[in-house]
Amino acid sequence: MSENRVLVTGGSGFVAGHCIVQLLEKGYEVRTTVRSLAKEAGVREVLATAGIASDAPLSFVTADLTSDDGWNAAVEGCTYVLHVASPFPLDVPKHEDDLIIPARDGTLRVLRASRDAGVARVVMTSSFAAVGYGQDDKNRVFTEEDWTNVDGPGIEPYVKSKTVAERAAWDFIAREGGALQLVVINPVGIFGPVLGDDFASSVEIVRRIVDGAIPGYPKFSMQAVDVRDVATAHILAMLAPEANGQRFLATSEGILSMADMGALLREKLGPAGKRIPKRNIPNYVVRLASIFDKPLRQVTPELGHQRIATSAKAITVLGWKPATKEEAVLATAESLIARGLVKPTA
Repeated sequence: MSENRVLVTGGSGFVAGHCIVQLLEKGYEVRTTVRSLAKEAGVREVLATAGIASDAPLSFVTADLTSDDGWNAAVEGCTYVLHVASPFPLDVPKHEDDLIIPARDGTLRVLRASRDAGVARVVMTSSFAAVGYGQDDKNRVFTEEDWTNVDGPGIEPYVKSKTVAERAAWDFIAREGGALQLVVINPVGIFGPVLGDDFASSVEIVRRIVDGAIPGYPKFSMQAVDVRDVATAHILAMLAPEANGQRFLATSEGILSMADMGALLREKLGPAGKRIPKRNIPNYVVRLASIFDKPLRQVTPELGHQRIATSAKAITVLGWKPATKEEAVLATAESLIARGLVKPTA
């Protein structure tokens, strides 16, 4: 086993890409999983745009969350595993099990293979979705002590999938994890610079604001965190002895509405922001539009709600220092424009 080798699952993903970049920059040997080796060239091309050399110590192995195949080979010889891969569709799936089963069973596959291979620690990407939903009292600050109630009101399949998967991970460690250590990172909405065209659904919000795909703003607010800070949190959690057995919320301070995002981007982007809308949209219009606009279906359950979490634990225990929410959102827009993923001018 190499103390310098780290497996990152889901190498073509948004968070995983930034984890790979930071690990390689820190001198680690990285192995990553993809569902098909046909994706390797694309991932390498994306990483090259982030300054990763073609001869960097990066290797690929085929493994899928829905199958046992490949996971033993993926974890072999690794001291650490960053389990980042998880499905996050832009649309609500027809059947919740389409999300829940791969998230839960895939996590257990990674943990089981890691335990059997003698991996020291797995850092799992969960979500605020596993912390702050299904609760009667939304108007409070959520901490790592809180858990989403999957039987509560308004629970969407993605929220349930993240909660079920994280619960299953902790149960596995308690019952049969052996010497394997587990740390969980629970980010809020992830923004920040995109490396390619595979990015979080929160980035889609910024894309639609900048290119004028929405005529105005739903009454929707969220917390934000920069993807680079999420990657840093994973690496800090991988190394800190005191992080073992802990959950860590990852968020910048404060909350942003979609209207706040639009105002910020109009101010900072100049001519590139001329399509950015200025008006708000009543809730009933958003709900009606969501019948025809699939991404809006993810927003409608949250209209008028504000859920606030704190990263005090990550800051204190890990020494984590996140960028501001405004910096994260602006970096998102600038990278989308730079990579030609939006067309902000007429």
